[in-house]
Formats: sequence, structure tokens, C-alpha cells
Amino acid sequence: MVSYITQLTTDNSQICKTKMKNKKSTSKAKTSSDSPLGDGGMQTRRAVLGNEHVDNVEKNKTAFDEDFQEYITNSAWGAVWSRPGLTRRERSLITIALLAALKHEDELAMHIRATKNTGATEDDIKEVLLHTAVYAGVPAANSAFKIAKKVLGY
Repeated sequence: MVSYITQLTTDNSQICKTKMKNKKSTSKAKTSSDSPLGDGGMQTRRAVLGNEHVDNVEKNKTAFDEDFQEYITNSAWGAVWSRPGLTRRERSLITIALLAALKHEDELAMHIRATKNTGATEDDIKEVLLHTAVYAGVPAANSAFKIAKKVLGY
């Protein structure tokens, strides 16, 4: 998996070839902890989403979704959320705006719950959802406000 991640950041044309080779492989799948990105990714994932959430996901992981969970840990949490360019608060707010705009309700609720770990405040969430209404539409923001109110206990 390390070579895949390295190629992901340097050579887009090689990504598909490597991915296809790995897909056909019958060797035992590597875990997230086999990759430096996975180690940092799991630490970041736990810091943002909380141990309880991650432990539950890990407990319920099956052979069917194991590769997907490794992908999330390595790419989203290891390669992106662990970067130094933005704070966790800023990444959290961007993620909330995108999930609201795309109407991914379960993920939106999860990331609103995670704001208790990222430093984003209720006022931050409100402002991001107002901003989302302008650029992604009032219906998307309306749904997001309903989810946020439920998660935040209003």
C-alpha cells in the first residue's frame, strides 16, 4: 500500500495500473498500520471522530469492507487530514460544508458530532451552513440545519 500512496502523490497515470495489480493480488491484505500514512491516519481519525466511533467501526469491519476502511484511513485521514496546511477546525468546517452541499446526511451528522474534538463551535457550524445555503442551495442547507439541530440537541 505504501507504493500506491507514493504514486498517488506523484504520478496519476500509474495509480490505475498499480490499483489494478493490487486488486488481482491474492496475498494477505495489509492493514492500515502497515503504512506510515495508516499510523498517522488512525491517530488522526481517532483524534477527530473519537475512540468510541473508530472502535465501533473496527469491531464491525468485515472482509467485504476491510479494504475500504484501509483506504479511508490512509487517504482521508493519513494523507489529507494529517497535513499541516489547515487546522483540524478548518478541515472540519470545510468537510461540514461539503457534506451539507452533497447531502450526505449520515456523514454530516458524524462530522458535526466530531466538532467537539476539532475546536469548531456551534457558531462556526451555523456560519458554514449559512454560507453553504448561498453556494449549494437553500434545500441542502435546510436539511443540514435540521441535522445539526438534532446532533447539537436543539
